Amino acid sequence: MARIAGVDLPGEKRIEVALTYIFGVGQSVARDILRKAEVDGNLRTKELDESQVADIRKIIESDVKVEGDLRKEVSTNIKMLMDLGTYRGLRHRKGLPVRGQRTNTNARTRKGPRRSIAGKKKPPRPK
Repeated sequence: MARIAGVDLPGEKRIEVALTYIFGVGQSVARDILRKAEVDGNLRTKELDESQVADIRKIIESDVKVEGDLRKEVSTNIKMLMDLGTYRGLRHRKGLPVRGQRTNTNARTRKGPRRSIAGKKKPPRPK
């Protein structure tokens, strides 16, 4: 099992897919990393030798912002929006969807579970 950028990559998966377990590395970035490292993307993670893992690790450290640094940058950007009082910042502060989604019926992921309103009864269903 290879350990890159503080993440244990699954040994049974293709290295192209396994790299996406790293926060900040998607499919296209994983392909670019493997192309620069001259590693076949169809190899399983456990089949890589130490030099290949070292090449991949070196490229990720030098070219790609991943894991802790990326998380810190994202949270800093969100805090900046909130401090500036932008519309997006206000939506973050209130815990509502930021990108224009409807909130009347959906958005349960951002809003949390429904809270019932005291004294309000559902109207009877028509027959």
